Amino acid sequence: MKINHINITVNDVKTTRAFFEKYFDLVCIGSAGNIFAAMNDEDGFLFNLIEGENINYPDTFHIGFPQESKEEVDRIHQILKNDGYEVWDPEMAHATYTFYFKAPGNFTVEVYCEVQEKTETYVHSYFADYNK
Repeated sequence: MKINHINITVNDVKTTRAFFEKYFDLVCIGSAGNIFAAMNDEDGFLFNLIEGENINYPDTFHIGFPQESKEEVDRIHQILKNDGYEVWDPEMAHATYTFYFKAPGNFTVEVYCEVQEKTETYVHSYFADYNK
């Protein structure tokens, strides 16, 4: 069994859609203005954005975008940083090389690649309050 879609509620569908099209190569396959957008990735995963108000995701809620290499993680990190997004530095954690940031829509995104080497920490410092 595999998961094939997620619906994320945001207060600005157009801005959030544009962000994920630009930085994560998602392709919009249907939309209704600023109310709804359906996007696919190259593997057919369906990523839906739905307009809402008073949205409050838990601090640990996030979605992840796997990459093939540390270099690709670093490349995306640098592009986001250069474009003014507040991104946490990549770290080795939970058998991945990973970083986190808040995307438009005010939810957390993880960009990562799996690593073979052992990692000393299980949780990225982004979640420092949960390292208990």
